[in-house]
Amino acid sequence: MVKVAHVQLSSCCGCLVSLADTYEQLLDVLGAIDLVYSQTLADVREIPDDVDIVLLEGSVCLSDHHAMEVALESRKKGKILVALGACAASGNITRFSKGNQMSKPVHDSFAPLTEVVKCDLAIPGCPPSPESIVAVVLAALNGDMEYLEPYAELAKYGSEACGCDLIVKVINKSLCMGCGSCAAACPTRAVSMDAGRPLVDKEICIKCGACSVQCPRIRFPELIEKIE
Repeated sequence: MVKVAHVQLSSCCGCLVSLADTYEQLLDVLGAIDLVYSQTLADVREIPDDVDIVLLEGSVCLSDHHAMEVALESRKKGKILVALGACAASGNITRFSKGNQMSKPVHDSFAPLTEVVKCDLAIPGCPPSPESIVAVVLAALNGDMEYLEPYAELAKYGSEACGCDLIVKVINKSLCMGCGSCAAACPTRAVSMDAGRPLVDKEICIKCGACSVQCPRIRFPELIEKIE
């Protein structure tokens, strides 16, 4: 049976709630795996060795030595490390946090897991939908790498995936085709459509990356380079 660990760092537990919202599918998933570690769901003190899949939610507090150790331990002990949710995948709202406001303030106090250690997969969303969590876990269990390819690609981009990324890579380069996928995906309504073009309100953008993930043109320049 596949060993799975669920690890939490700096998060609101929304990803865990989303996982629980799968209802009857949750029972199927739990029946197909061996949940060897979870701060909330299992009475286990330490992450065991040789875990097949580690689901880690939350960003990493760079000034917290324990958080850094947990991130490194998760990478070391997990064969597949999954950044679960926007905080782990792209930083999300914790990117706005300022830490250690003493004589030497640290302005980069939180970072997404994808920028601290190498992640194999990243599931976006704040929180990610229950369906996407179950689909990725089942695909990983079945070895469906074709389905997992977009999640593997997202794990490489870290905090680039946000509304600012959408502006720089798509809107400002006139690549937008006005499909409205970005506005439909935004959980805070920071993206709106005006005359067929997206407008990003940076005041309410939480940098969850949902707009970038849904945009069909965001990787267009990179695809052209590969073709050339």
